[in-house]
Amino acid sequence: MDANETKLTSILTAHVGQTGGLITGLRAAQEAIGYLPSETDAIAAEAFNLTRAEVKGVISFYEDFHREPKGKTVVRLCAAEACQAVGSRTLQRDVEKHFAVKSGETNASKDLTVEPVYCLGLCSCAPAALVGDRLVGRADVESIARAIENRRKAGA
Repeated sequence: MDANETKLTSILTAHVGQTGGLITGLRAAQEAIGYLPSETDAIAAEAFNLTRAEVKGVISFYEDFHREPKGKTVVRLCAAEACQAVGSRTLQRDVEKHFAVKSGETNASKDLTVEPVYCLGLCSCAPAALVGDRLVGRADVESIARAIENRRKAGA
């Protein structure tokens, strides 16, 4: 058993018997490892007495779970209707070009992931973005780049 498998087993089994234990355990595992590696399915299935298909179904259902490591900074660009009405599709193209990373992907240096998200609650300040944990209203490439740089300077 490798280090990830040992860590996954420890984290997941700690949540067995709890209400919502599978989801709570998966969240804890992803927080500790940074993503849910493929061996998560078998380990969780055994711990929670489920099939691997059931575990995979839970992981694939929730957008917050991911199978690959994300970049150090995650930029989420709102793709909801209010943001689209004021140019979020153009913003997405501009961000992809400026940072050389496609939406839904992580760049080659593994320091930036760009993702679409459906509503950040900043409809009155659209287009909106979330850079790490910082909301950016009336977002453009420059404001997103500043937010990324601020995160890097702060050591995030």
